[in-house]
Amino acid sequence: MPWKRFLLRMFGAEVASTANVYASARIFMPWNLVMKDYACLASGVDCYNAAPVEIGINATVSQRTFLCTASHDISSVHHEQTDKPIVIADRAWVAAEAFIGPGVTVGEGAVVGARAVVFKDVEPWTVVGGNPARFIKERIILK
Repeated sequence: MPWKRFLLRMFGAEVASTANVYASARIFMPWNLVMKDYACLASGVDCYNAAPVEIGINATVSQRTFLCTASHDISSVHHEQTDKPIVIADRAWVAAEAFIGPGVTVGEGAVVGARAVVFKDVEPWTVVGGNPARFIKERIILK
């Protein structure tokens, strides 16, 4: 949606002109968002980006996914907020209703299965799924 890209840019986001941000996608802090060419945030995505979130070239974040960069220090009496960036690398796909936690990098070409819960980095060109997300197989592109 061109108007959504425009609005996000007005609040400091770096959004490529070819990126696709659905109208119902929610971005908490636009100035912490980078979307590269043909990146997509689908309908209902909740991007809680207290820290930076980067969506790479041709990467897709599917419907109702939750990207969560923040948590709290549970060992502190003050329960301070903590935050770490999220990177969804080029050609990666995060399927519907997945949860991506603070500090996670989804590697190039990786696939996160629907409703997966990811708290650790996902290696490039792999498929993960489940709660917690576990390696399923390597991703091989057939021509």
